[in-house]
Amino acid sequence: MNPITMIVINWVKPGCEAEYRRCVEPVLDAMRHEITFVNTILHQDAEDPTRFMLYETWADHDDFFVKQMKKSYRSEYERILPSLLRVPREISFFEALRADFNFYA
Repeated sequence: MNPITMIVINWVKPGCEAEYRRCVEPVLDAMRHEITFVNTILHQDAEDPTRFMLYETWADHDDFFVKQMKKSYRSEYERILPSLLRVPREISFFEALRADFNFYA
């Protein structure tokens, strides 16, 4: 397996923040049950509420692109997303070199 981490930036149109969350959250809820899913974090910019970032890690690069991107639970999100965005989404791919965590209460 070849793990992959993605950072996805979505700049939504002003006033579409709640609609974006209504579209993306069911996808996040569904993908956590996939066998190659590792983690995801949805962020909203503290200074610009129209800017969202998804930090997403999958255990297998090929599985993500061959299988996960074609899952039915993603189809509605992929269909609606362009109408919510003011610019095309930005996607960057990373390979982990080190991971440090501190799980606090």
